[in-house]
Amino acid sequence: MASKEIDYKEQTLQLSYELINPSKEPSILILHGWGSNKEIMKQAFGKLLPEYRHIYLDMPGFGKSSNEMILTTEDYAHIVQKFLKTLNIVPHIAMGHSFGGKVATLLATPCLVLLSSAGIVTEKPWSVKVKIATFKLLKPLGFTKIRQLFVAPDAQGMSHEMYETFKNVVDEDFEDAFSASKSKALCFWGEEDTATPLYTGEKIAGLISDSQFYPLDGDHFFFLKHAHFIAETITKQCKDHS
Repeated sequence: MASKEIDYKEQTLQLSYELINPSKEPSILILHGWGSNKEIMKQAFGKLLPEYRHIYLDMPGFGKSSNEMILTTEDYAHIVQKFLKTLNIVPHIAMGHSFGGKVATLLATPCLVLLSSAGIVTEKPWSVKVKIATFKLLKPLGFTKIRQLFVAPDAQGMSHEMYETFKNVVDEDFEDAFSASKSKALCFWGEEDTATPLYTGEKIAGLISDSQFYPLDGDHFFFLKHAHFIAETITKQCKDHS
């Protein structure tokens, strides 16, 4: 476990990270999803991919990394790039789960691994639409203290800065970014995923010109039980791609 100070937009961020197989080359950067941290990614892949140097990072505002700024996904990508520069590491592969998939896409590494990535806007369930409409009606009347009754589970208990960041990224349309990607992309998805449904993965794979799509049994955290298959596929598909 280690940490790095990163200066970004007149703020100093303390970023927590861990390297596994530090003497190996090439490198793989592994990014967690929203509300998560590096530990769940290390749990899945820490003992796999022995030929790669692994970089596990708590992104700003998650795990043991600080954040007192309102950020966008592009900000997160810039911060991660600055972090990698301080380590003098240029990863061959960026892997990202959910929100981390969007950040990984922007890093434009030769090989991109998406695990149930966010980035495709989906239709909100009726129950969610009713909550949003009710909150908008009550807000002008001064009922702001009831916010916690209406925000998504992923946003509850957040600081003001992280809640505003969540609002920036939660319904972000990333289709243009996926279409612009020149990376070789391996897209793995949980067939029973309700957070980023299977059809969104099929759409992302269709938008990225050089991509392969792997639907797998499981929900949004399907990768925990398919880590060996994912690692084997990365080894076969990404090794010679540059």
